[in-house]
Amino acid sequence: MSIKLDHVNYVYSPGTAYEIHALKDICLDIQDGEFVGLIGHTGSGKSTLVQHLNGLVKATDGHIYFHGEDIYGAGYDMRRLRSKVGLVFQYPEHQLFEVDVLSDVCFGPKNQGLSQEEAKERAKEALAMVGLGEAFYHQSPFELSGGQKRRAAIAGVLAMEPEILVLDEPTAGLDPKGRDEILDQIERLHKEKKISIVLVSHSMEDVARYVERIIVMNQGEVLFDNAPREVFRHYKELEQVGLAAPQVTYMMHALKERGFSVDEDATTIEEARDTILRALGRLGDKS
Repeated sequence: MSIKLDHVNYVYSPGTAYEIHALKDICLDIQDGEFVGLIGHTGSGKSTLVQHLNGLVKATDGHIYFHGEDIYGAGYDMRRLRSKVGLVFQYPEHQLFEVDVLSDVCFGPKNQGLSQEEAKERAKEALAMVGLGEAFYHQSPFELSGGQKRRAAIAGVLAMEPEILVLDEPTAGLDPKGRDEILDQIERLHKEKKISIVLVSHSMEDVARYVERIIVMNQGEVLFDNAPREVFRHYKELEQVGLAAPQVTYMMHALKERGFSVDEDATTIEEARDTILRALGRLGDKS
C-alpha cells in the first residue's frame, strides 16, 4: 500500500467567522501502481485533499500513512515524503524559477543530495520522459509555451523519482492537442515506470479515458469511489452536485431509449464505437 488517509479532517480558520470544514472524515487507500482520477465541483475539497498527500497541509484531525508510517509521527522525514509523493500544481509557472530548463529540473535532485553530474543525468532523463530534448536545456522556462511549461514542471518532479505523482489540473488552459500530449505522456509514465498517478481534473472525458478508479468529492466528503463505469452509472447524482458524465454516457442512454441494443455503461469513444458496431451488426443479421 502506498498511502492511506485515516479519518482525515481539515478545517480552515477554525474558531473564526470564516471557518470552513474543507475535508470531513476522509478514509482512502491509494495502492501502488494505481491511476486514480479525483473529481469534484469547485470548492469540493479535492485540491485541499491532494495537498495533504505530501504534507504541504497538515490535517486538523486524523492520520496519513505512507508505506505504513504515520507522516505526523515524531521525527518523520517530511522532506523525504515530498520527494516520494510529487505534486505538480495547476499553474506550472509557480514551480519554474531557474535561468534555464535544465537547471530548473536539476533543483529537486540537488536538494536530495545528489552531485551536480548526478542531478544533470536525472534531469536529462526526466526531460526525455516528457518529450523535451536537448534543444530545450538552455532555454529560459519562462519562454516556453503553456504546454512546454507543464512538461518542464512535471519533469522537475519526475527527476526526484517519486513513487506517486499528483497532478492538479495538469491540462488547464491547454488546447486539445496539448492536452492529449500531456495526458498520453502521463499514461506512458504510469505504464512504463509503474508510478502511481493521482489526476485532478474537471474533464469527465479525460478521467473516463485514462484512469482506473475515480474518487468523487462533494462538500469535503467522498461521494463515490469506484471504477469509471460504476461511477458514471450515477450520472444523475453527479448532475445534482454540479458534475456530469462523459458525453458518451448520455449518447449511449439516448440510443438505448430509442431501442438500440448498446452498452449504456460505455464511457469512452472506443467503447461506444465497439458497442454501436455490434448493435448495427445485430440489426443487419435480423434484416
